[in-house]
Amino acid sequence: MTKKKLASGREIEVMISEDGSHTLFVPELNEHYHSTHGAIQESMHVFINAGLAHCKKENLSILEIGLGTGLNAFLTALNRGAHQITYHSLEKYPITEEVVKELNYCAADDPQQKELFEKLHQLPWNKQVPWTAGMELLKLETDLTSVNLPSTYDLVYFDAFAPDIQPEMWSDEIFSKLYSAMNPGGILTTYCAKGIIRRRLIAAGFKVERLPGPPGKREMMRATKSIDGMNDDK
Repeated sequence: MTKKKLASGREIEVMISEDGSHTLFVPELNEHYHSTHGAIQESMHVFINAGLAHCKKENLSILEIGLGTGLNAFLTALNRGAHQITYHSLEKYPITEEVVKELNYCAADDPQQKELFEKLHQLPWNKQVPWTAGMELLKLETDLTSVNLPSTYDLVYFDAFAPDIQPEMWSDEIFSKLYSAMNPGGILTTYCAKGIIRRRLIAAGFKVERLPGPPGKREMMRATKSIDGMNDDK
């Protein structure tokens, strides 16, 4: 592990997950940014394959709860297909340039990927700007408990720290806020499959599916806001 400090003063450690890709560990929370079984394979499974791949709209608006290392945004850019994407991401504790340069998410023989990933972190905060062809990015230095969401969304990557670490991020109020900020037919994906979280998503109005989880996790969840606003699970 390599120990670093974020601009906020929070200590983190850069470590290798089981698929060879980096994640970050926060000692004060005793929590990792990604699954230790594989950072890239978890992000691909939960957010790209279970989320992005199920969106049919050409013009797609995405909200990410927790920019973190930028992995989800980076994989979205690499796998966007024909989508024209507006991508908004919330992050209260941005990582530093020093940490960015240490992360190994880019193909070693692809300088364009390296340029794309570094640009993600170099773009200004709190301003929506073009990032890459077909994709605009707005990074908001805040968290979901205090922000007034600036748009409505077709897809939400809910990637907050676990409910026992950040319980305020998994409340009834948070899921109601997200439901109100999503377009009819919108999808929310999360690695979490706890029963209490499923019940809160249903109470907010979502139809919830349990899906097979990524390596090391039995299940995950995908929640959908119905087109007519009615929830069959209620």
